[in-house]
Formats: sequence, C-alpha cells, structure tokens
Amino acid sequence: MWTEMVTNCGGTARFALPAPPAAISSAEKELGVAIPGDLRTLLAETDGIQGEYGSGLIWSLSRIVEDNLAFRKNPEFRELYMSFDPLLFIADAGNGDQFAFRILNGKVNGYDVYAWDHENDSRTWVAPSLEKYLEWRLTGKIKL
Repeated sequence: MWTEMVTNCGGTARFALPAPPAAISSAEKELGVAIPGDLRTLLAETDGIQGEYGSGLIWSLSRIVEDNLAFRKNPEFRELYMSFDPLLFIADAGNGDQFAFRILNGKVNGYDVYAWDHENDSRTWVAPSLEKYLEWRLTGKIKL
C-alpha cells in the first residue's frame, strides 16, 4: 500500500526491504514509545524510503532509533534546544531540519507530523497524517 501510494505521487523514490516485526518491537522498547500504526505498517512494507538525491523521506528503523536516542542523550543539545523527549523523529529535509510525530505520555499523540527547525528550535505542524506528509513532501507542498 505505502510503496504504491508513494510511487503514484510521482518523483523518484527508493524502497528498502521490510523491517522485521521483532525489530519494530525492539525499537519501541529502546525508544520507550509505541510506534504509531501507520509508521509500523510502512516499516513492515519498506524499512525506509529515500527520495530524490537520497533525501530521507522516511528513515530506516535503525536510523529512527539511533537519531532519536542521540538527540535525547546529547548534553550539548539540552543546553541549546527544548527537550526532544516529546518528539519521534522519522525523516529529514536534507538541510538539518527534521520531521517528527509528537509524543505524549509514552505514545504518539495523534497522527500529525511536525517539522523541527534546527536553526531556531521551532516545531511546526506540516501534515495531518503520515500519508499526507508523504504526498505533500513528494509533490512539493511541504517546503523547508
């Protein structure tokens, strides 16, 4: 479903092999947050989506875990930015900005996708769902 939807939006996208269900469960334990259903089904279909020029439309499961843990544990980031605990980063814009779901009480709160601006630490709503995020990103509606 996800690869077909992304392909139908046009542009160039590369898909990875699916992430194993056990790896998804393990990632949830490492991150301390339940991966939302849409992202879970996407990762079970393709472990990440690369856009044109290698941009990270959706990161691989391993990158989701690595980057989120790195952002949360970096002592310098604690001094520079608001806490990253309420975000689950899933992708990047290729310019330092990243896309994330919002976390509340250990669960992703809703389906909305936000952009985090690395220069001013703002967190801005960009899409009402993972599907719309991908569609709008591929069609140029989301510009950062």
